[in-house]
Amino acid sequence: MPRPFQIVGLLIAASILFSSSPAYSQAEAPAVVTFTLDFPTSQPEHYSIRVQSDGSGRYQSSGRLSADPDETDSHDNDSHDTDSHNTDSHNNDSHNNGSFDLDFTLAAGTRQKIFQLAAKADYFQKDVDSHHKSLAFTGKKTLGYKDARRSGESTYNYSSNPAVQDLTSLMQSLSTTLEFGHRLQYDHHYQKLALDEELKSMEELARANQLIGVTAIQPILDQIIADPTVINVTRARAQRLLERADIR
Repeated sequence: MPRPFQIVGLLIAASILFSSSPAYSQAEAPAVVTFTLDFPTSQPEHYSIRVQSDGSGRYQSSGRLSADPDETDSHDNDSHDTDSHNTDSHNNDSHNNGSFDLDFTLAAGTRQKIFQLAAKADYFQKDVDSHHKSLAFTGKKTLGYKDARRSGESTYNYSSNPAVQDLTSLMQSLSTTLEFGHRLQYDHHYQKLALDEELKSMEELARANQLIGVTAIQPILDQIIADPTVINVTRARAQRLLERADIR
């Protein structure tokens, strides 16, 4: 007959076994790839992109928009009274000088490519900078990776690693799309007549296969499409962009 201390020992061992089994372990947090760029002479001068393995992401940027704070379309001027105009002017200045934060979702293909390139770059666990002193400064860039088993981070100006080069290009292209979203959001609120030129530029990039991650700004495009105060030509451009990206 087992002694009491033996029974206690068996119970402790069983609890350890069950708690360490996959069925009882807490779900692992998604893996994350991050990219930041600091370049004072560029626009935006700073941005960061965070992409999780489940496709969710977050974008943050800072830098002045090129739009004139006093430039608003006639619809906005006619539809606001003096008090709301003063409020909008304050918000306009905030948009023009402040930061842009956007939570987004990436298409599966883009997400998979990001994590494949991170793996090829050994999850940035080694220095990826080429350290060539003769190269022009193109911004301080940092790539990072983290999951339940490993983490890595490396800062560079230029890298000769092909996977890092491809990932840098992808992230910068994604930032271009997200900044289009930034300007579209601003224009939709303050100067709707400017929307068409931005969307026209996006269409040109899309036709050249140089526009990626359109799904990330789908909610902004949907708002433009659904707004009857936006001219039909502009709404049609936004619709075509979603169709080209296989979202419609």
